[in-house]
Amino acid sequence: MKNNSTALDLAYIAVFAALICVLGFFAIPTGTGVPLVLQNAAIILAGLVLGARRGTLATALFLLVGLALPVLAGGRTVITALSGPTVGYLVGYLISAAVAGLIAYRAPLNKTGEALSWLGLAGFAALALQYLCGIAGLMVRAGMDVGTAFAAQTPFLLPDTIKTAAAIAIAFAVHRALPQVRSSANNHV
Repeated sequence: MKNNSTALDLAYIAVFAALICVLGFFAIPTGTGVPLVLQNAAIILAGLVLGARRGTLATALFLLVGLALPVLAGGRTVITALSGPTVGYLVGYLISAAVAGLIAYRAPLNKTGEALSWLGLAGFAALALQYLCGIAGLMVRAGMDVGTAFAAQTPFLLPDTIKTAAAIAIAFAVHRALPQVRSSANNHV
């Protein structure tokens, strides 16, 4: 039974890592050096759906693939991004997947309102962590002060709120339709 669970975990991790990679091909330049992307929402979704451990592993696999292949927004590699202004977001990706999963898996599946509240808290806490890490990266790599780095986030607030709300809705639907995704994670936590 454990071998089947391990194989299933690896499949979930690989599928979400592939989803995150594919979404790197959709980026809108903003003029700040940080493009508008879908990858950040996919990483939050990975944590919400897969839980902390598997969501973080999916994100780590995406970043590992990105060391060799141009899977980041704009066709960049992780190596390229490490020296650029988006490095903080990459760190935030790992942290946000873990936090999203830790909080989301506290949601009771049988109480709709409470489940949505937990998933909402998880999704927006993860997004806030991505922003905080991104701000730190902008301060270090782009030489911005905290106010300027914080202000650089404002073009992303509305789109990221919409993307995170969509991730929350998708995660809620997945947990309702496929409770075994969550129960298999609980067997390995």
